[in-house]
Amino acid sequence: MSILTKLLDRRIVIYQRELIETHYAEVENMYRQIRGWRHDYRNHIQTMKSLLALNDKESLKKYLDDLDEDLSTVDTVIKTGNKMTDAILNSKISLAKSKNIPVTVDAHIPVALTISELDLCVIIGNLFDNAIEASLALPEGQRMIRVYMDMKNTQLYISFTNFTATKKQRKINGRFHTTKGQGHGFGLIRIDQIVKRLDGYISRNSEDGAFTTEILLPDIDEILRRKQ
Repeated sequence: MSILTKLLDRRIVIYQRELIETHYAEVENMYRQIRGWRHDYRNHIQTMKSLLALNDKESLKKYLDDLDEDLSTVDTVIKTGNKMTDAILNSKISLAKSKNIPVTVDAHIPVALTISELDLCVIIGNLFDNAIEASLALPEGQRMIRVYMDMKNTQLYISFTNFTATKKQRKINGRFHTTKGQGHGFGLIRIDQIVKRLDGYISRNSEDGAFTTEILLPDIDEILRRKQ
């Protein structure tokens, strides 16, 4: 193994550790907000009862509107059936919304995935981060991220689509390259490494101002059958 390869592997390991720490921090922040709102739940009820007793309907309505807006920022809106997937998706959706990026998600995942949570976190986290970064280059009215996840027979299918500032990105040596500059792009490398290790399939396409990544990941039993 060359010195350059060793240095690259080391930087990828460091990047992966920082990525996981960031994801867990985002998830923890989301649940911290939820716990805080639940803690205040009794106080909210008492306040609304007092306003109702005073027959102050206008103040009660405003209080309910404020609560509704507050709750919308911490509500776990996505329930795929898999807890780790829910945690990652909801934390990233919250991050995207804070940057005024609309997100639509259609995801249905069985509880007992054989893919490791670490691999899932790296793939979904990187796909979302790349989509968010690309969306920020667009005016707010043109931003969009669409996520679709489901099982195709025994394979997990993942699709991410987002609008981009360029009509069509070009491939260099068969690969789309990051625009982040030197020292970045490890997310793409990590995704490719995981898909290759799991004997999966990945496709990236840039058409009409939209960038789409599609991934198929077989379950562990299928991988073992292929290698027999």
